[in-house]
Formats: sequence, structure tokens, C-alpha cells
Amino acid sequence: MTIPASTEGRSLLRSPAPVRGAGRPAANDALVRAAPRPSVSVVVPTCGRPALLDRCLRALAAQRADPGPRGIASFELIVVDDRPSAATQRAVARWARRAHPLAIRYIASTGPHGPAAARNHGWRAARGDVVAFTDDDTEPDPRWLRNGLRAMRGDVDAACGRIVMPIPERPTDYERDAQGLEQSEFVTANCFCRRRVLEALGGFDERFGLAWREDSDLHFRLLESGARIARAEDAVVVHPVRPAPWGVSVRQQRKVAYDALLYKKHPRLYRERIRARPRWDYYLTVAALLALALGLASGEPGVAAGAGLAWLALTARFCAARLRGASKAPAHVLEMMITSAAIPPLAVFWRAVGAWRYRVVFG
Repeated sequence: MTIPASTEGRSLLRSPAPVRGAGRPAANDALVRAAPRPSVSVVVPTCGRPALLDRCLRALAAQRADPGPRGIASFELIVVDDRPSAATQRAVARWARRAHPLAIRYIASTGPHGPAAARNHGWRAARGDVVAFTDDDTEPDPRWLRNGLRAMRGDVDAACGRIVMPIPERPTDYERDAQGLEQSEFVTANCFCRRRVLEALGGFDERFGLAWREDSDLHFRLLESGARIARAEDAVVVHPVRPAPWGVSVRQQRKVAYDALLYKKHPRLYRERIRARPRWDYYLTVAALLALALGLASGEPGVAAGAGLAWLALTARFCAARLRGASKAPAHVLEMMITSAAIPPLAVFWRAVGAWRYRVVFG
């Protein structure tokens, strides 16, 4: 089989050789070609998280793709390492030995990088007619593949399963925001697509360099192409919320630049399915902050006081909304107060960056 020139693929039906330079022939490709053609290929992108990947591979090794005699041998597993490391390769090799006869392949990506590019490397190396995608920090239910494939019968082109993200009764703002993934229409942590459809669409748009909006872009292109998309509620993937550092919501604002790209490509669908209108509360908060600065700079204390009160009220309203139903632990409340002041200007800044980068009027 052909591996993209920028990656190296090798079968891990047996123990792998050390990571080598891109473009060299895979030592065990003959074993892959000789193996029975799988009904589905599972693609898992990973990047420097061997412990999480190990948990995911454990769940995938327990799958049964169909109730027939082929069982576990009726699918293959492709792990695309976006930051090639010996630790990740060892984790894959361990499961290749434990899960035999499941065919597990490791692809060391040397670029382009990002989750969209990694998934492209994976599905292009796939031999199954159906490609299933999940992430390295998930735990697919034992019946995930079987139920997902059942939804792909007939003239269905793609399907999306159900995401479950357990969170505490009093979650942090970050945990509650992450749980919103459960309501998403189409996510790459749990989706199925026919390989021929991915070929026709050109796969994922690699301009989405972070894990943000690349799945929505594929979903929108599927809709615009007239593809038939099914919902597989019984194809369940558990997606535990990863621990996050203090102030993670501030760091995440740079992802908003990709909203501009998604809006440029699909303006109608973006407004219908992502955000119906701009975040005017952010713009009002930033306007008040600028008026406060101008009032102070021009020696107008009345203007500065009015603008300061408006900024404080808008920021307090935003902070209160984030804390509603969330953890009231002192450290979390302090984090919400500080980050609620930082997020609006950063969000507006990154929206402007995206609008400039992708040459689109976006707010």
C-alpha cells in the first residue's frame, strides 16, 4: 500500500523497528497487504500522550466490528503520531502484540501537522471502505464499531455517534464548556465516513491547524455535497475531560481565529448551526474598556468613570454567567474573575486576526 510521502507507515502485526526518516519503505507492508481486507479502518491521531493513547487502545482492542466469525479481525487500527516518539510507538507495539490478530499500524507524521492533517494521513493509508475516527483521549464503548457500522448500511455516506463526557455535579467552567461536545452534531471523536466520500471531498482542510472547527468544516462540506448523514445514538464514545491548567479559557481564545475560516467557507451554515450572531457583549465590553482608557488619557474623569462602570458591569455579568451552576471553590471563583476580564479583549483580538488572515468580514 502507499503511504503519503510526508509520513512513514509500518505494520505492527509484529514488533516495530525504531522510528525512521519519512519516505522509507515500511518493513512489514507485505504483511498488511496479505491480511484480509478490513470492513472498517479506525484512525486515531495522537500527539505526545502515550498514557491516554494506551487507555484508548485498550478500549479499541475490545471491539467487535460485527457479530460474524471474523470478529476483531474485520477492522484495522491506524495510529498517526503527530509528534513521533519512541514512547508512543512502544505503546502501539504493546497493543499490537496483545491484540493479535488485530492489525495495528503506526504512522509517524513528519508533516504537515495538526489533527486535520493527521487524520488525512490516517484515512489515506486505510484499506477499509468505511473509516471511523476517534481521539487518543477517548474510551469507545465495546459496541461502538458494531453499532456505528450498522448505521452506515444502505446509501448512508457518513454517521456520527454519541459522545458522553462525565463531569462533577459542580463542574468548573472549563469542564462544563467541554461537556458541550455532547450536543455537537458531528465530531471527529466519534464519526464514520465512507472512504470514497473522503476522497471526493479531499479529506480534512489542513488549514485548521488546531483541534477546532475542522470537524464542523467536514460536516458542512458533507451537507453541501448532498451526502446522507445518519445519527448513531448507540455508537457511544466516552470522552473524559482532561485536567487543564489554570487560566485554560484564556489560552483557548486563539482558536477563535478558525471560526473566521469556517465562516468564510460556509457563512449560512455557520450562522445556522454555530453562532447566529456576533458576540456583541464582547464588543461592548472592549468598547467600554477603550473608552475608559481614552477618558483617562484625555483627562475626562466623567467619561472614564462612566466607561469604567460599564466595563465593570459587563465583566461582572459575564463572570456571573460562567459561575452559574459551576463550582464555587475560592480558587475557581478567583480564576473566573480574572479570566472574565481577559477573555473579551482576547476574543475580539483573535476574531480580528482570523478576519485578516482569511480575508473575511467576520465578527
